[in-house]
Amino acid sequence: MSKLLINTYNKKATINKNIYGHFSEHLGRCIYGGLYVGENSDIPNVNGMRTDVVEALKAIKIPVLRWPGGCFADEYHWKDGIGPKESRKKMINTHWGGVVEDNSFGTHEFMELCRQLGCEPYINGNVGSGSVREMSEWMEYMTFDGLSPMAKLREENGHKEPWKVKYFGVGNENWGCGGNMRPEYYADLYRRFATYVRNYGENRVYKIACGPNVDDYHWTEAVMRAAGRHTNAISLHYYVHPRGWAEKGPSIDFDDKEYYITIAKAVYMDTLIKNHLGIMDRYDPMHRVGLVIDEWGAWYTCEPGTNPGFLYQQNTMRDAIVAAYTLNIFNSHADRVVMANLAQIVNVIQSVILTEGDKMLLTPTYHVFDLYKAHQDAVLLDSWLETEEIGRARMGEHPFAPEITCPNLSASASEKDGVITVTISNASLTETYPVDCSFVGKSGEAVTGRILASARANDHNTFDEPELVKIKPFDAFRLDGESLRFDIPPCSVMEITVK
Repeated sequence: MSKLLINTYNKKATINKNIYGHFSEHLGRCIYGGLYVGENSDIPNVNGMRTDVVEALKAIKIPVLRWPGGCFADEYHWKDGIGPKESRKKMINTHWGGVVEDNSFGTHEFMELCRQLGCEPYINGNVGSGSVREMSEWMEYMTFDGLSPMAKLREENGHKEPWKVKYFGVGNENWGCGGNMRPEYYADLYRRFATYVRNYGENRVYKIACGPNVDDYHWTEAVMRAAGRHTNAISLHYYVHPRGWAEKGPSIDFDDKEYYITIAKAVYMDTLIKNHLGIMDRYDPMHRVGLVIDEWGAWYTCEPGTNPGFLYQQNTMRDAIVAAYTLNIFNSHADRVVMANLAQIVNVIQSVILTEGDKMLLTPTYHVFDLYKAHQDAVLLDSWLETEEIGRARMGEHPFAPEITCPNLSASASEKDGVITVTISNASLTETYPVDCSFVGKSGEAVTGRILASARANDHNTFDEPELVKIKPFDAFRLDGESLRFDIPPCSVMEITVK
């Protein structure tokens, strides 16, 4: 019997709803055909945005959306994406497939998408190939309410009122595709660029500095030392590659060993967060600077027969477990993790939605976000879970690289409006675990549950069988005062609601 203890008296930080954020880049079929089909498409749309996709995303209460990249952000020049669409400048998307980007989806279209979704826009500015003036004028264009050249240009393009833009990233992956910079050089550039990301009127910008790739602790140290007092947050990027960066591994045809390696590598996120926060604390002991994990997810070899630059992959129950374990980790660091953005939202890497023409399906990862949405802006409750090791992975080929173990169970608990939500996941492929969940200070009167489970870890939804993996009701609970008992089946994710 595995024990889960939840202390309702010990209320911790509020779980920022933006932990459940998403990421959209001009990459493959994420924007075009995924989110946006154009106003003249036969696919049902509102102002060019796919109705089916928008409604599905609203159902999981998407709080924030990052755009336009990613690597694309540091070659994106925003003025190419405004004005009459027939006269917008075409460019080559050199990072992703070498295809023509016609810029028919630009600032106005993105803001319209966020309006329809009811989410906050998170804009990523161009440091790698852009200028201070370009970034400064973009903020003026979007947020200034008054007489100015950029406000006038915005009005000429059909939007008199300014938008609200709270979140702005100053550069992306500037250690790599964003310019191959040294952290000391980037930190100085950040200070310069960020100075001109102005607050206009009541709009107050939350500035996010480009942070490290995985375990590049020197980057965090250098940026925090030189620019920490000039930023509101610093980002972190981490992707799970079962076989390593070069080969990555297939999204469907994996064996049990590779499955457990994948989950163990997802658990490494906790180590990364703790280590980077430890460095940040030395320069920010008052914890003013937040941590934003604005790219995360499982990244496999793209599907055979697809453009390798489009990063299209299938999404299985393995990905659902990756998402569940990762989101539980983010919840556990609710005092410091202020945002996270799954990469990416549609048709790219670990998507929550896949589309093909006028067809759309929801992935297992989508269903995890559905099961976890009650955590948004809820108060994290102190909890302790008894676990055992079921797998492990070495984080690199070096013999001294850290080895990460995979626990059989992962859980979070939160409370909002007197309702407790528990999310718990079982990563074992074979074992059902009886769980004894005890609530200190809470006697449950009613309990309901939902579960995502399937017979095999590589089960996934297809356009021919779009509901093979889906959420089902779960009611096999035994409630006795402050104790709740249930069995959690193999390879499953569960939401429990206690009133």
